[in-house]
Order: sequence, then structure tokens, then C-alpha cells
Amino acid sequence: MKKYVAALDQGTTSSRALLFDAHGRCVSSAQEEFPQIYPKPGWVEHDPRAILTSQLGALRAALASAGAGADELAAIGVANQRETVLLWDKFTGKPVYNAIVWQCRRTSAFCEQLARTHEEFIYARTGLRVDAYFSASKLGWMLSNVPFARERAERGELLFGTVDTYLIWHLTGGKVHATDYTNASRTMLFNIHTLQWDEELCALFGVPPCVLPKVLPSGAGYGVTDEKLLGAAVPIAAAVGDQQGALFGHLCLEEGTGKTTYGTGCFLLVNTGGRAVRSRNGLLTTLTASLAKPQYALEGSVFVGGAAVQWLRDGLGLISSAKETEQIARSVPDTGGVSFVPAFVGLGAPHWDAECRGMIAGITRGTTRAHIVRAALESIALQVFDVVHAMEQDLRAEIARLCVDGGASANGFLMQFQADILGAEVVRPACAETTALGAAYLAGLHTGFYKDVAFLRGQAGEADVFRPQMGSAARAEKLFAWEEALGRARYRRER
Repeated sequence: MKKYVAALDQGTTSSRALLFDAHGRCVSSAQEEFPQIYPKPGWVEHDPRAILTSQLGALRAALASAGAGADELAAIGVANQRETVLLWDKFTGKPVYNAIVWQCRRTSAFCEQLARTHEEFIYARTGLRVDAYFSASKLGWMLSNVPFARERAERGELLFGTVDTYLIWHLTGGKVHATDYTNASRTMLFNIHTLQWDEELCALFGVPPCVLPKVLPSGAGYGVTDEKLLGAAVPIAAAVGDQQGALFGHLCLEEGTGKTTYGTGCFLLVNTGGRAVRSRNGLLTTLTASLAKPQYALEGSVFVGGAAVQWLRDGLGLISSAKETEQIARSVPDTGGVSFVPAFVGLGAPHWDAECRGMIAGITRGTTRAHIVRAALESIALQVFDVVHAMEQDLRAEIARLCVDGGASANGFLMQFQADILGAEVVRPACAETTALGAAYLAGLHTGFYKDVAFLRGQAGEADVFRPQMGSAARAEKLFAWEEALGRARYRRER
């Protein structure tokens, strides 16, 4: 009897697996962290083998925790960190280089040059700004810098994929080389209007089309797992970029509905239905998860969200865990004049400043650990404010209610401050694991494990609602200080 749908949530710092029952309730989860690799300042890599082994380890642990066998799984859905690039041998599965992570800035100079001549051309086809954040320039770097990679790729010996594609290829024993519309739309090689790989874009980035995967809807048949891996052949019935997975997990399927995910970065998506809205405020146009033809969404991406808290722990040793930051932040009435701009890898939407670097300003002799921790948490919400403000300008409508999810959404101080600085309601669902939930929903709907969307809406639990409490004067003062800090942090190299 099939009792569960498994969701693989492959993130930037860890791989997680969750089992959901027939009512959409999470019954088991497991997580394995893996190392981050920083070969040079601004460069970020992952070991592809660590991605795979940690994800398999997490799935096996989640099954063991539930006392379940793989034969009880109706399907597996894969959600993944987007834009991260992998290139591997078509015959052996051996990676030719480390995965280049979405945060990596090694191709910034190339992208700046390309933007001068091709910004409009690329945006018109992909909905993306020319930036090192996306996959195409990373893949081009691999093909140009890894010995013999280009020659081997042109001979059809190598395969490219985002993390979903890499996992699916290995889970199916090398039988399926595929991705979904949402992940394809983040590569800067995919035309979001024709829903096809774009030959001119491939030529522009020097990518042989033969390395590219087949593109399917997010909820679709992606083969079955190799029986040797789990002890049973399980259908893989969904693949989705993590942020579109979270949008689906919130069931934001109608035009005008949206969410923010607080993970390593922060990502705001608002569903725009069948309209590919052109942003004039530094946002992106992207595709949504679906069981058939996708819709469109506007997206704003903050590069450093929860990663700022991770840095407080691992880089400065100010905290021992993220959980204690809420109590520490509440121990002081304010930041004591401290402003924190966590631009470790530049600024994302709506600023798109690759040269900006992080800064802590306003330190005095009276500054304490608590002030810095509180400023770090506030910086996450302030960056989200910038994206929401840009989104409202593009949509010409107020966003009065924002659904939230991700690890940092568990922080009550952060969520209340977010509501205060937005002047809007922040809604945290009963299940904050909406990225995994979206992958599970898509896989369950595709296989019939879940009846329909109406059924899923009926299973949602009680949500926490944070309402604004900050006065308008205090809010204006906080936003002014943030703008001043951003101005100090931003700079351009002399050319």
C-alpha cells in the first residue's frame, strides 16, 4: 500500500528529505549538511558527490524515521537550489568539475561586458537580467576553463544540468536526462515565451545544445529510481526549482498571490497568471510550477538572507545556533544605531550591484553582540522590503498580505519586524516546509495520490498571522537609516 510521497529538498547548505501522508502532513524528515567550497573570494562551489550522497542519506534516514520502506512511496518529488551548474560524463556519471553555485561571482566581469550589448535581447527572451547569478555564464566558464570540456561536450560525451537534473539522472541510473520549466527558465538559455531552449542564446554563451536536458512540466513522469538505491523502483513524478516549489506549496495558483521564502537567500514570487509582466524595477520574469503549461511570475531575489545568520555563527562565532537569535534580538530595544548590509556576494534585486560588499556601520563602544544580531535579522527584512516595494511598482498594486516560509520564518522576531517594516500582514502557514510541500503536491497530483487542488486546500492547518505594530514615524526612520547604509556600502571599481 502506498502511504507517502517523498520530497527531496536539495538546498544550498544541506540536503533534506520529507515524507508526506495522504493528507499532506509531514510525518518524517531528515537533513544532512555538506561542505561549502570557497576557492577564491566570491567563488562558491559544491562537491557534486556530496550533493548526491547527502540527499540519498537524508531520504534513507527519513524512511527509517517513519519506519517505512521505499515500496510504500507513491512517488518522489525533487525540489532544488536553482541556477547551480553541474557538468558530468554521460557514460560514467563522474563530474568534470565541482558544481558552481548560484552565489558564485566568478563570471561577473563577463556578464557586465555582455550586458552592455545584449541586456535587452536576453531579457526579452528569458525574463532575466544579465548576471553571474544565472546558469549560462557558469556553464560557459566550465566549458572554457576545464581541460577538454568543450571538445568532449561537442562530441556528446558530457551532460549539463541544474541540481534536479543531476539528481534525477543518478536516481534513475542514468536513464533520464530531464529538467522542468522552472529550472530551465533560470539558466538564461531558455525562451520563456516559446518554452524551448534558444539556439541563439546557446551560441552566445558557447553552449552546445546536445548537452541540454529535455524540459517537462514540473509535475510529470521523470522515470523511476534504480531499485538498487532504495530497495524498490519508485516513480519520480516532480521536479521544481525551490522557489517555484514554495509558491506551489502555498497554493498561490491565482494571479496576484505571492510568497517570500527565507532560506540562504530570500525570494519573493508573485503569480501573474498568463501575463509575462515586464519589470521596470529590477525584478525578473519567470515561470511557475504546473502540471501542464506554466504560468508566469515576477520574482525578486535577495542573495543573502539566512546566510547572514550562518555567518554570525560560523564566521564570527557570535552565536552557537540560529535558534538563539530571536531571544538575543529581543534582549535590546533596538540596534543601538547599528546597520548591517549583508552584501557578501553583491546585492540582488532590485539593486543588482555585483560590486557591493557587506558592511556593519554605526558601531560604538556601547555596541554589543545583541545589537549586531538584531541588525543582522533586521537586514533580512529590510532587503525583502526593497523587493516588495519594487514589486508593487511593477504591479501597480499594494501587497497587503505576504505568505512566508523557509527556515528563518520560524523566527518570531524577524516575522514581526517584517510585518512592521512592510506595513502588511505576514502569514506563516502551519507547515513552513512549503518548498518540499510543493514538490510533494506536484508529485502526488501527477500520480493521483492527491485528488486535486481543492482537496489540498482543505487540508491546510491554522496559520500564524503577524500584523504591523510599528508606528509610521519609527518605520520611516528605520527605512532612512537602511537607505543611508546601502549608500555607504555600494561602490563601483574604477574602470
